[in-house]
Amino acid sequence: MDCLFCSISTGKIPATVLYEDDDVIAFEDIMPAAPVHFLVIPKKHISTLNDLTEEDIPLMGKMHFVAKTIAKAKGVSESGFRTVMNCNQDGGQTVYHIHMHVLAERKLNWPPG
Repeated sequence: MDCLFCSISTGKIPATVLYEDDDVIAFEDIMPAAPVHFLVIPKKHISTLNDLTEEDIPLMGKMHFVAKTIAKAKGVSESGFRTVMNCNQDGGQTVYHIHMHVLAERKLNWPPG
């Protein structure tokens, strides 16, 4: 399997890592869409949200917990941040390994896209 995010999670491709444990890794986005923009990914390869199983429920919760923890450490939890997960082509997914974008430090409009 030739997956960009799997290569980052195993250290084959360098990244600015913000958090890492046995289940997830978080790192700065290399093409930020906001002053604060990082990604939280599972180390387990899951191609899209459609591929989640019931056993992945705790992992999804952990990803959200890591996102809020880093947002707090970066000082943006009170002013606000957005989490985004895209699914498949029409949903804007470009890397087929689920990942959560966390964006902050600018006014984020609604609706997006």
